[in-house]
Amino acid sequence: MIPINVQYIPINSTASNLSQRLNSQPGVSSAKQLAIPPKPTLEHKHPAIDFEQQKRHRCFERLLMHLGQSDLPEKEVVKLYLQHKYRQQCRASTLQSVYTVVKFFLRFIQQKGKTTLQEVTRQDVEAFIEVQQDRGAKITTVGLRLMTLNTFFRFLVDEGRMQEKVLSHKIRLKLPDVLPRAIDPECLKRLTGSISHVRDRALILLLLRTGMRIGELLNTRVQDIVMSEKKILIYEARKTGVGRVVYFSDDALQALEQWLHKRDASQPFLFYSKQNPRLTYAAARSIFMKYVRKAGLPSQGYTLHRLRHSFASELLNAGMRLECLQPLLGHTHIEMTRRYARLTDKSREEEYFRAMAIIEQEGIDGHY
Repeated sequence: MIPINVQYIPINSTASNLSQRLNSQPGVSSAKQLAIPPKPTLEHKHPAIDFEQQKRHRCFERLLMHLGQSDLPEKEVVKLYLQHKYRQQCRASTLQSVYTVVKFFLRFIQQKGKTTLQEVTRQDVEAFIEVQQDRGAKITTVGLRLMTLNTFFRFLVDEGRMQEKVLSHKIRLKLPDVLPRAIDPECLKRLTGSISHVRDRALILLLLRTGMRIGELLNTRVQDIVMSEKKILIYEARKTGVGRVVYFSDDALQALEQWLHKRDASQPFLFYSKQNPRLTYAAARSIFMKYVRKAGLPSQGYTLHRLRHSFASELLNAGMRLECLQPLLGHTHIEMTRRYARLTDKSREEEYFRAMAIIEQEGIDGHY
């Protein structure tokens, strides 16, 4: 683990008594105060779930209003599909992405003189993909749009509103299998050493030491933290919807203790702002980039998600097995976790330099 050289504000508190004070309630025993919070039910929802549901509903209403005011063809079909995705509990960001891609496609066929989805052919889909590529969209973006369209087309075929042959011989794009980009250890030390604000230090160190997705950390309440065991309970993962437990280190614990002593205890979420009960992604990113610039690092290429990549790379370099890292990261498939092994494979690195030393020092027999 990369040591973090930052100056901490001295406090007179331990992890256990801090947990007791934060969770103390009149008439409640200390054992119950430190117990793991119950899993949210329909009667007792996690505030983050309510927050997401409200956001989802507002997005759905806004998209329907926009659709109603547009001159898109097949508006009734699009409305049915949005309702279908809404019933599937898709997040607001997913609803927005689906609507954007479908709207782009309908505009495209409209320009070609087609007014119904029954007229769409496989050649229309291929032409749409080519236009996306010609406009300079990244191959991963084009791939996601194609995947979104294929899901939309499957819904239309099942509803009898599109010909089955459009889905026959699906278009395949060769997507790059890129390595995750961790932050260089020296740059990471400079970044964390530049953090001056108590809240900001807690935010960035928790991301770095837990490997949480930024959305998962922003959804965290104080009650989700078990200070005595240095762990955070994620009831619903941001991406997969599967709950898990993550852990944090002593330096993150100290930063968190300092923030808990300073924060407004009436706020439902761990991180908040003056305008919102929950810190937004845009605000969190702005905080991170402020310290990237303060540390004198090039702004381009640095993202909050790279803290998660650094977390995984450090643990693998320290000898953690893939099977243990996978649930910490919340990966559904171990192949996702295995990407980090390609990045941090020390045995392969050692084998290469051992063999190269033999070649350089002793030479090898053979002809070139």
